[in-house]
Amino acid sequence: MEPQEKARALREPVDGPFRASGSPPPGKQERPEGGASLAAAPESTDGDSSSADGLWDLPVENAERRPECDRCSRPQKVCLCPYLPVHPLHISTHLYIIQHPAEENKVLRTVPLLAACLPQDKCKVKIGRRFSEERDAELSTVCRDSGTLILYPGAEATNLEEFILDAPVYPSTIILIDGTWSQAKDIFYKNSLFRLPKQ
Repeated sequence: MEPQEKARALREPVDGPFRASGSPPPGKQERPEGGASLAAAPESTDGDSSSADGLWDLPVENAERRPECDRCSRPQKVCLCPYLPVHPLHISTHLYIIQHPAEENKVLRTVPLLAACLPQDKCKVKIGRRFSEERDAELSTVCRDSGTLILYPGAEATNLEEFILDAPVYPSTIILIDGTWSQAKDIFYKNSLFRLPKQ
């Protein structure tokens, strides 16, 4: 073999019998799209996980929530109370907020902000996924009231501006669903009560 060909053969990787073509050489890993190379995991010589046994003995720290404001329920460092009305707003409409259980524990949830701005008798929060006439008679009565409106987009929904212009009086109660789009859809379509009010 000529010296130049020999040098080229040493520089170029050759696909061996135990490695698929295009795979990285042993001891190296492919780079992800960002370009940063990943560290190669050390190979265990005896095939067991004895090197990680000490991890089980480490103490587990309890996660503590940041102190929350009593009024707006946000972490005290990002409290919004200075920007909220000092006194509750006077409104004639009652609000019923149907909140998905997953929203209840979110740190930056917005329902407590709304509740902090309104009188307690004007804003009620109901948490859950399923509601029925037997289990929640109060909500059933509200949904059957002709003055109740549920805010939910859909093919049968009325344009809100047209509704206000056509209606002789404002709705006495508005139902809002709090959750992600998929959570709100699940709540709306799996509870027949919420298809009783005007949409």
